[in-house]
Amino acid sequence: MNRNQWITQAARLQEQELPFALVTVLRAQAPTSAKAGDKALVTADGQIHGWIGGGCAQPAVIKTVRMALETGQPQNIRIAPTDETAQRTLGDVLEFGMACHSGGTLELFIDPVLPAPQLVVFGSSPVARALSGLAPRVGMQSVVVADGATAEDYPDAAKVLGTDEASEVSQAVPAGAMVVVATQGRRDLQALRTALALQPGVMWLVASERKASVLKQSLVAAGVDADQVAAIVAPAGEPIGAQTPEEIALAVMATVIAARRGKHSVQTPCTSATESSQSDAKLAGQPPKASGCCGGKTREVAPAEMPEAKAVGATAVKSCCGGA
Repeated sequence: MNRNQWITQAARLQEQELPFALVTVLRAQAPTSAKAGDKALVTADGQIHGWIGGGCAQPAVIKTVRMALETGQPQNIRIAPTDETAQRTLGDVLEFGMACHSGGTLELFIDPVLPAPQLVVFGSSPVARALSGLAPRVGMQSVVVADGATAEDYPDAAKVLGTDEASEVSQAVPAGAMVVVATQGRRDLQALRTALALQPGVMWLVASERKASVLKQSLVAAGVDADQVAAIVAPAGEPIGAQTPEEIALAVMATVIAARRGKHSVQTPCTSATESSQSDAKLAGQPPKASGCCGGKTREVAPAEMPEAKAVGATAVKSCCGGA
């Protein structure tokens, strides 16, 4: 048996963007067939490439690998002879009773290796372009969806789809992905409908609070499920005073990373930011200043720039966070 078989398999699975776990023997107390330093690649369906011991240890390893691939967290396990086969947690070690009594003990480290998560970016706006370049720099794959887009336009993207039709996008993008809609006035509603059809895990909209409200009303009026629409996070991005497309992309990416890591991220609407700054100005005895959520720049957007506004009778929309 080739004990380094896992190296070849790891390269193959990574190329196919399939998950696996690398299992390493940390300590082996005789009698065991595995030795400290032995390694194997283990997949969720129970395939083992390499060597980490015989059949007595494998059921516990496969069970823990499946858990690690679901959570994304590494795990130390100990497999020891005992009269009980149940598992128990001892500190940071998960201990299993050995199914057959060989008399030896194994301690192993299970390290899940998952494909880079995808960030699906809708739009051909400057913010969308900045997001597509920023995502791979924080360990994510960017998938760009925009009508007429080409791979040459987005050199850092892992995939570029030149259509925003839901039937085609859903075949290329798995459900549950994290999605940012940064269309900023070009095919806004079409992108939002397609993005919702992907059943995203989290979905952000780069737009002002007012414009986001207009678009959400339009979606509901068109028959889109109200609960799905309500789940859209808008305005997108942390309130860091961002003004340029690159800064706005950074603010948005901060919330994406927080969601990816399971951290709570506070969304601050433009109105809240404005009210807060005005309150502070009053306390300081200064006249209040107008401000937006991403650096204080707010402008009027005419209905001609956002045709969707006509559908709900809006006459003008305040825009911030690049939400033109």
